[in-house]
Amino acid sequence: MFVLGVLAGFSVVSMLTYGYLSWENLNSIVHDRAENEIDKPTSQPHIIFILADDQGFRDVGYHGSEFKTPTIDRLAAEGVKLENYYVQPMCTPSRSQFITGRYQIHTGLQHSIIRPTQPNCLPLDNVTLPQKLKEVGYSTHMVGKWHLGFYKRNCMPTQRGFDTFFGSLLGSGDYYKHFKCDSPGICGYDLHEGENAAWEHDNGIYSTIMYTQKVVDILASHNPKKPLFLYLAFQAVHSPLQVPSKYLEHYKSITNLHRRKYAAMVTCLDEAISNVTLALKKYGYYNNSIIVYSSDNGGQPMAGGSNWPLRGSKGTYWEGGIRAVGFVHSPLLLNKGTLCRGLLHITDWYPTLVTLAEGQLEEDLLLDGYDVWETISEGMPSPRLDILHNIDPIYTKAKNGSWQAGYGIWNTAIQAAIRVGDWKLLTGIPGYSDWVPPQTFSGLMTNRWHKERVSWGMGKSVWLFNITADPYERVDLSRRYPHIIKQLLLKLALYNKTAVPVRYPPKDTRSNPQLNGGVWGPWYKDDEGKSSLVTNHVSKKKQKKKLKTKKKV
Repeated sequence: MFVLGVLAGFSVVSMLTYGYLSWENLNSIVHDRAENEIDKPTSQPHIIFILADDQGFRDVGYHGSEFKTPTIDRLAAEGVKLENYYVQPMCTPSRSQFITGRYQIHTGLQHSIIRPTQPNCLPLDNVTLPQKLKEVGYSTHMVGKWHLGFYKRNCMPTQRGFDTFFGSLLGSGDYYKHFKCDSPGICGYDLHEGENAAWEHDNGIYSTIMYTQKVVDILASHNPKKPLFLYLAFQAVHSPLQVPSKYLEHYKSITNLHRRKYAAMVTCLDEAISNVTLALKKYGYYNNSIIVYSSDNGGQPMAGGSNWPLRGSKGTYWEGGIRAVGFVHSPLLLNKGTLCRGLLHITDWYPTLVTLAEGQLEEDLLLDGYDVWETISEGMPSPRLDILHNIDPIYTKAKNGSWQAGYGIWNTAIQAAIRVGDWKLLTGIPGYSDWVPPQTFSGLMTNRWHKERVSWGMGKSVWLFNITADPYERVDLSRRYPHIIKQLLLKLALYNKTAVPVRYPPKDTRSNPQLNGGVWGPWYKDDEGKSSLVTNHVSKKKQKKKLKTKKKV
C-alpha cells in the first residue's frame, strides 16, 4: 500500500513537472472525486415507519371494511401483509416497545400509559432505535405523536435520537387547535417543533394534512443519496372524532355518526399516505425504501372503530386489542404480493431495521425483539416462538383470582397475557370481552348495540385459547388442558423474574401548562434547582390569546 502511494505521488509530481497537469486541474480532480464520493448512493435503505393511532383490525379495505382505503390496500397488496402481527393494547406501551425493542416489563412502563401530569418518560438508559440508526449515518426525523413522556428536557424526542421533531407530546388533542385538557383547568397547547411550542404553525390546519406536508418538506430538502429514517406517527384516527367535511361525503350511508366520522378520518389518513408515497417517488427515495405500516393498538367501538370478527377492543388483551393492521411495502422485498403468517411483534422492528441499516446489535441492549426480515421478505419461518403480551402487577386484581387457581405457580388475580406457539393464556381481568360488529347502522347514546356477550361463571380468572384454530377466542380450553395452563404459567413466572419495578408516579402539580406559558412541556427541576424547562419564547399577548381560545374549547 505504501509503495502504491509513493508511485502515485511520483506520477502526480511528474505530470505537474512536465506540464501535463496544472494545480488548478489537480484541485478540480480532487474536488470531483470528493463530490462523487459524497453523491454516491447509499446501500442503506430509507426507512419510513408509519404508525396509525387506534385503527381497528377491521378498519381497512383489505380486511373487509366498508371504508375506502385504496392506497393502503394497494401498498399492502404489492407488499407483504402481516396477518399474525401483534402490538400492545394502548398508545405508550406500543410506542415504547417499538422504539426500544423491549417488553414493558423491562422498561417499567407495564401499567397503563404515561399521563401528561406525571413526572415520567421512557427511561433514559434505553438506547432508542433512532439513536442506533444515527450511529450508522442516518438522518432521523419524527413527525406526529410522541406519547413517551416529556417532564424533563432529556425526555424530548430530539434528546432521544431524532434530529428533528414536529408534532404533539401528549396522547390526544384537538386536531385543529392542538389544545388538550387533562382535567378541568389543566389545559395547554400541544404542538411542538424541536423543543419549543410551534405557535407559528397554529393555523387551524387539520393535523393529518399538516403532518403530511411536513413529511413532504423533509423529503424535498434531504439528499436521497443519504440514508433517512422517518417516523410518521399520525394522530389519526384517535378521538376526538374530527375530520374535514369533504371526507364525510363518502359515507352518507353510515347512519351511526361516530362510525361515519371515523370512516372519514380513515379515508383522510389513506389520502395522506398516498401523498407521502408520491413524495418518496418524486424526490428519489422510493426505489431504495422500506415502508412499514402499523396500528398502535386495536380500535375503540365507542369511538367508531371495529375489530370484528376479533374479540375485545383497545385497552384489552383479547385479540381485538392487540392484533394489528400491518404491512411492509418495498421494492427491496423478495416475495411481493404475499401474506406473512409468521408470529411477529412490534418489538421486532428494532432489530430488524437496525440490521437492514447495517448497524450493530450489542448484547447489552437486552432486546426482546427478533430480526424478522427473512420471515417477511422471503417467507422463512419466524424466529419468534412466543410473545409476552404483558404482566401488570398494579392493575385491578381479579376478585376470584388466587395462587390456588394458578396451581401454586402464579397468582391468577394479576392481569397478564402470554402467547406461546398456538396457545394464548390470560389471567386476571383481561378487559372488555364482547364481540362487536361494525356499528354502521346502530344509533348513538343507546344500549341497543349489535354485539355478542358471554357471561362467565363465578371465579373465572384463567382463560386458554388455541389462537391458530380459534383466532376469535370463542372456545375457552382452560378446563380441558390443565397441563398446557401449567406450562404457560411457568413461562409467565420466568418472565416475571426479569421484570423491573413499575414506573407510574403520582401527578405533579408543576406540570400545569398555566405555569409554563400555556404550553404542555418539560417542567421538572433537578436537585440543584436548575430548571430542565425549555423556555418557549412566546409573547404574553399571544399566550393570553391561546388561553382564551382554550377556554372556548
